[in-house]
Amino acid sequence: MKTIVVMGATGLQGRAVTAHLLAGGRHVRAVTRDPDAAAARALARAGAELVRADMDDPASLAAAAEGAYGLFSVQPTVGSPGTPAGFSAEDEVRWGCNVADAAHAAGVRHLVYASLAGAGRHDTEKLPGNTISKWRIEQHITRLGLPATFLRPVSFMENYTGSYHLHDGAVATAFAADVPQQIMAVDDVGAFAALAFGRPGEWIGRAVDLAGDELTPRRIAAAISEAVGRPLPYVQIPLEVIARLGADFAYAYTWLNERGYRADVAFTRALHPGLMDLRTWLQRTGAAQIAGFLAAGDAAGQNP
Repeated sequence: MKTIVVMGATGLQGRAVTAHLLAGGRHVRAVTRDPDAAAARALARAGAELVRADMDDPASLAAAAEGAYGLFSVQPTVGSPGTPAGFSAEDEVRWGCNVADAAHAAGVRHLVYASLAGAGRHDTEKLPGNTISKWRIEQHITRLGLPATFLRPVSFMENYTGSYHLHDGAVATAFAADVPQQIMAVDDVGAFAALAFGRPGEWIGRAVDLAGDELTPRRIAAAISEAVGRPLPYVQIPLEVIARLGADFAYAYTWLNERGYRADVAFTRALHPGLMDLRTWLQRTGAAQIAGFLAAGDAAGQNP
């Protein structure tokens, strides 16, 4: 059976990819820095082979990729939920290039890289820093000549399940309230990765922007409120507040408000008819996650 290596297997995207590959009968080599962690043990119980490796340790990556047919590569992005303290754009690019180098050295026949929507527009406009990092990794993969697929998802619906977008009993971001924003369920990245590995003739050489829905933040907040059964108004955080965290963060929100992702939702759904829109995601998993987060905040007295 062909082995597919999943880097960052205990992260959101890695778990989704692993689950879809296992469900399709694939042999998955799940790479993690800590095989003893609860999330890693859960993958092992589901049938994945656990391998210890670190994206800052090329030797461990080479060992993890040895003899594999395919490899799924994803790295954290500066500012994303769960990003390590002190993590920089250069760290992200180095990690992505290290993984690509290991795949190349091991003769991996199909690399699927989790990039970011908009990366293909690098030559025509100024992009946010996180998008540029993904583009730089794409360019390194291309220079290596690896047979690859670039999946470019938009922002994740899961960003609305915790403190990243939920504050003080409200949905609070720096998005303009009535400017549509594109979003996607993380689970659908797993579905697309499995689809790409299953149909290499169609997917090697492709770079595809992916989105599951397009709604204004005000409508997103209304849908979440309805799903969890409590009012969560939308509050727009001034860009001046975001700028205190860094100019790159402020520019990213400005770009999303003025230019934004331009994935084709209908085309994405044609490729994967099971694609979730926001309401479907809320019904399946999102509302329960959000309700759990809010309940914990209520217990701690953090929600008004």
